[in-house]
Amino acid sequence: MNIEQIDVIIEADGQVRIEVRGVAGEACLELTRQLEHSLGGQVVVRQMTPEALQARQEASQQLSNGQAASPSSS
Repeated sequence: MNIEQIDVIIEADGQVRIEVRGVAGEACLELTRQLEHSLGGQVVVRQMTPEALQARQEASQQLSNGQAASPSSS
């Protein structure tokens, strides 16, 4: 069982960083959308984790192999 975790880090200069772990693909964007909005909605930098990128690559490989992409379950 994967544990989904969202860490909110407030830096000394006031910058807020949100880190998501245990979420495959771009589902992390939906998880953080309301939190980002509540914090002012201005995203300066978005850096995707290897988990997000891996799911994107797997979907691309399935499409290039002629397979339909199916949602992954956690």
